[in-house]
Amino acid sequence: MRDERAYATVVAFFATMLYLALVVGAFGLISLATDSDVVNDPQVGPLVGPTMVIAAALMLLVFLIVLGTRVPGDRQRVSPGVAFGVGVACYAVFIAAGGIAGAIGDPGDPLHYFLFALSQLVGWPAITAGLAAFAVTLIYQLVLVGRFRQRGRPRWPWERDDEE
Repeated sequence: MRDERAYATVVAFFATMLYLALVVGAFGLISLATDSDVVNDPQVGPLVGPTMVIAAALMLLVFLIVLGTRVPGDRQRVSPGVAFGVGVACYAVFIAAGGIAGAIGDPGDPLHYFLFALSQLVGWPAITAGLAAFAVTLIYQLVLVGRFRQRGRPRWPWERDDEE
């Protein structure tokens, strides 16, 4: 049981790195294609965008670790509903982190940052962050199910026992 938890935690960290790579790559490609900035409000400052991505990634990491360590290995399943919930949570945290980070950085006008967060609701960066979290959670679940059903380390065909 302990090995399963350690494996699930390590894979969760790798999945979070995959999430960060997907989000940064998608932001770059979409920004290039639409000729727009990820954070299109010049008043929010340069650190709000990275703060939003980091907050969403941390939320994803927490969900993946809980998902992988709370459910025993033999009961792991691929659940699109859970993955959708994780995607929605990362979407919401991405938006909330933008408003909170902006308000903390400039406490003079918190209404502006509330409106900034509201403008992110239908923006492509927040939707992309949520979709990437959904996809990474599904991949994470597939990796865990595949590993735990395999029972042990991967083996080459010549290492398998033919008597089984």
